[in-house]
Amino acid sequence: MTGTERYERQTALPGIGQEGQERLARSKVLVAGAGGLGSPLCLYLAAAGIGTIGIADFDTVSISNLQRQILYNEADLGKAKADLAASRIKAISSATEVHVHGKITAGNAEAIISGYDIVADGCDNYATRYIINDACMTQKKPFVYGAVCGFEGQVSIFCAGEKPCSYRDLYPDEKAMLSLEADKRVIGPVAGITACVQASEVIKLVCGYGTQLIGKLWTINALTMETNLVELDYAR
Repeated sequence: MTGTERYERQTALPGIGQEGQERLARSKVLVAGAGGLGSPLCLYLAAAGIGTIGIADFDTVSISNLQRQILYNEADLGKAKADLAASRIKAISSATEVHVHGKITAGNAEAIISGYDIVADGCDNYATRYIINDACMTQKKPFVYGAVCGFEGQVSIFCAGEKPCSYRDLYPDEKAMLSLEADKRVIGPVAGITACVQASEVIKLVCGYGTQLIGKLWTINALTMETNLVELDYAR
């Protein structure tokens, strides 16, 4: 899992090294959702050498998924995403331990998340994000949030640090958010860009290098290629 040649391009970096690679091999990351964000997340986390990856998803592959959900192809239509994602992860890294979970609910979130160090957000709905956020806050597990809509994406890290921010701080009115009609418009590469930033933040959290997006919100607009980094001033 921590073979010198396999990971030599990243262990050569001063922020990672062999010690960081060993941390990655010991880490356990839950990817909540195996769609547009979850697909690149699974691929990059497995390739980086994350030792245990959990996949929480209950959906099957549909034709409209193929525009951005790069884990799947036409032969996968109708099959369970979580099972397919697990097999693709094992194909990339046979030593990675993979666990498949179904839908995350208020009733099972605490139990599922307790088995992981970090949760990476691949959700496509507000309700699940609130549930995950609350469980992560209770258990003090970093929640690497990501979201995309249209040509825009955003990433932050909640439930981490000395004065952790919460998803509820960013979107405090849960009732209003849940009443919104889902906007499913998105350009595929924006999901990929956003998920890659999330994967980078997960690796930074595990290895402990760089400035992480704790207390910050990163955004990108692919129409203008403008990015912004906003300090969140409601840290507790």
